[in-house]
Amino acid sequence: MTEHKRIALITGANQGVGLQVAKELAAQGITVLLGSRNLERGETAAKEIGAIALQIDVTEGASIAAAADRIRREFGRLDLLVNNAAISKHGRENVDFENFASINSASNVSIDEVRAIWETNVFGVLSVYQAMLPLLRLSCDARIVNVSSGVGSLALNADPSFPYRNIYSPGYSASKTALNGITLAMMIELEEEGIKVNLVSPGFTKTALNNFQGTATIEDGSREVVRVALLGPDGPSGTFTRWDSTTIPW
Repeated sequence: MTEHKRIALITGANQGVGLQVAKELAAQGITVLLGSRNLERGETAAKEIGAIALQIDVTEGASIAAAADRIRREFGRLDLLVNNAAISKHGRENVDFENFASINSASNVSIDEVRAIWETNVFGVLSVYQAMLPLLRLSCDARIVNVSSGVGSLALNADPSFPYRNIYSPGYSASKTALNGITLAMMIELEEEGIKVNLVSPGFTKTALNNFQGTATIEDGSREVVRVALLGPDGPSGTFTRWDSTTIPW
């Protein structure tokens, strides 16, 4: 049954934007591998939306390798990779949006916190990319969608009028800047192979990432990720767009 269906892996998909994207892709008839660090939570979420749970912790090489091995054995290839797993904080209590900037400035943010955030948001994405690329190369229509954020845009944050400029920090925001750079490296590496690579920002969506203080719904926040993930072989590569389908400057 899955031989002629598209095979998609979404990391960090047991909740939030990842889960909504998984749900919508599964509804389109795509075989969705719902990546979750905690397998039990992944299985619960996958059962609800008609997906297949896949244990994958993007910060553990053995977990990533095992996930890639399972995909190879059971499906033989990968057509779509959505790198969605991300964290905004590590090892501390929830912080109100109003107080975020004061404790995450370059002068006082915890170095350990920055390392932990980058481990998931930057190195985790690169590790998953390297492990899954051989499987994507076996597809006749492969696409990678990296879920980023407008708060990682250097161009936007260089503009004093940008409303979220005051929360730019070495942790989450700069990790998304680094992700954008790594994604550009992927785009350049793959531009002659026909594997499409796109960056998408869900916008300020109500998720656990921001303690549910966002202003957009999960459905709205996921809309652009789903649209780009469903682009066909003639669809564009190398784009960076937000949830209302507009281009974000790098």
